[in-house]
Amino acid sequence: MARKAAGRPPEETLSLWKREQALLKTLVVDRDTEAWQRDPAFSGLQRVGGVDVSFVKGDSVSACASLVVLSYPELEVMYEDCRMVSLTAPYVSGFLAFREVPFLVDAVQQLREKEPRLMPQVLFVDGNGVLHHRGLCSRGKVQRGSGVAPIPTLSLNCWTHCLTSPASSSSAPAGFGVACHLGVLTDLPCIGVAKKLLQVDGLENNALHKEKIRLLKAGGDSFPLMGGSGTVLGMALKSHDHSTKPLYVSVGHKMSLEAAVRLTHGCCKFRIPEPVRQEQEGTEAKGMPPGSLRRACSQLLCCKLLCEVHVAEN
Repeated sequence: MARKAAGRPPEETLSLWKREQALLKTLVVDRDTEAWQRDPAFSGLQRVGGVDVSFVKGDSVSACASLVVLSYPELEVMYEDCRMVSLTAPYVSGFLAFREVPFLVDAVQQLREKEPRLMPQVLFVDGNGVLHHRGLCSRGKVQRGSGVAPIPTLSLNCWTHCLTSPASSSSAPAGFGVACHLGVLTDLPCIGVAKKLLQVDGLENNALHKEKIRLLKAGGDSFPLMGGSGTVLGMALKSHDHSTKPLYVSVGHKMSLEAAVRLTHGCCKFRIPEPVRQEQEGTEAKGMPPGSLRRACSQLLCCKLLCEVHVAEN
């Protein structure tokens, strides 16, 4: 029997999420913090990661939380982890991170503890960073310095840091998506890569936007996504010469938009950057056939559901 997560959470929970989101937003860093990010060839970058939470059709509770780490620039699989999780928190627009990110943070923490030498130096997230909803929480200020956040949960020290951290002199109208949330909690550079345009701050998938897409000729071509506030929230990137649809790249944490776009393009053999594509479509790591990671997760989910049906019938 297909299962669905609980409905809209209590107002008390939503209020807590809003406060946490606002505080975490003050820790977002939208500039390059690592030497390799400023190098034209990304010299010093050796490991890139991709994360995602995927579901079986008809079940919005049981899911597979995945983390894949690839070598750079070879883009060969070094590590992969797929674990079954139960997402009990309901989906609320603008608050997806509170439903999915805890499991992704846990996956990163497990790798940090088991195989620290394989820790990714940057994470690609199938979703948005600062290209996200506005007005769902108090507008914070984006730091220009380096933020530090604990893993996997927020401690008292983190709350103190949130409340006392210096902020930039100008307000930050940008949003706070999954890539920002994950970046702050793991203290890793993060890039948000979305396949569809999130229409916020006046951004629209209208005729003008489609004309700009048509004018993108070669892989690597891009144009800025400037919202009605005058803030550039991300870039539309033609990631591959043969791709007809752009990717929407935005800053998650500890990386400039320019470097995020360059690295995204550099990680694309096809339309989707390899850290995300490998994680979503399966890998060939450890002699495993293509698609084995996803098939393994699907098999686990099917077995779990069959067991539940058997128990219910008896």
